[in-house]
Amino acid sequence: MVQVTKTVTDYSSDSTDERSDYAVEVRNLTKYFGKFCAVDHISFSVKKGEIFGLLGPNGAGKTTTIRMLTTLLTPSEGNATILGYDLRKKQNEIRKKIGLCSEKVIGYSHLTPMENLKFFGTLYDIPDEEIEKRSLNLLKFVELYEWKDTPIGSFSTGMRQRMNIIRSLIHDPELLFLDEPTLGLDPQSARKIRRLIKKLNEDGKTIILTSHYMNEIEELCDRLIIIDHGKIIAQGTAEEIKQQTQTNSLEDAFIKLTGESTRDTIDLKQLKKSLMQRRMRPHA
Repeated sequence: MVQVTKTVTDYSSDSTDERSDYAVEVRNLTKYFGKFCAVDHISFSVKKGEIFGLLGPNGAGKTTTIRMLTTLLTPSEGNATILGYDLRKKQNEIRKKIGLCSEKVIGYSHLTPMENLKFFGTLYDIPDEEIEKRSLNLLKFVELYEWKDTPIGSFSTGMRQRMNIIRSLIHDPELLFLDEPTLGLDPQSARKIRRLIKKLNEDGKTIILTSHYMNEIEELCDRLIIIDHGKIIAQGTAEEIKQQTQTNSLEDAFIKLTGESTRDTIDLKQLKKSLMQRRMRPHA
């Protein structure tokens, strides 16, 4: 199997001015679950103001990496600097400056967009007047203003995903993590989300994006890494990775690097829950 990983720069000796160019610096980040190594000593950097792609097959370690960088999981080894803050020591400061939009929509279906945004805004101690102002601006930004008083449970998938993104923007973060933001959307909704990502980037947001849609990554990302079995196996621009693998598309490069076998995974928590429910079911 081809591997085209470049040498990772060691930023430990860089000056403060050089380091300030980076929103994220990851150094030998590692995560074990028992004896299983989900993320295996990865190192990479994300420049301020870029859209950075994080790719890999199912179970490769992408989500675990994001959960560590967003302070939801503690690394087993290694460390990272997020917007100048030490990942292990300054988690509260980091949380104030980052936003996370996961593939699972986070929001209360019986509440309206305004009510949802006001609720999440209070979690960041934003004054009520400022929450009101930001909420209205964000709803206009994603073309949901006319639905501001309608419970989001009645929204289409694309509308809910736009709500999901602006929910992660209510505190005006510098760095935004987008985990498969166009998953399951129709072409029109997916295009709106891509335009939204470009606009957010133009407005100064640094974005880390995961997606299984290679054309989306080529369209949006300045640079990217490909992770497989917890290790970085390629990094650079989409064009560089295609050249290094001697392929004509990023999808072909991805398959050449990771293989053609499907990566079937199961949700262990859901499995345990299902098994428990089966045990509790009365016998016929």
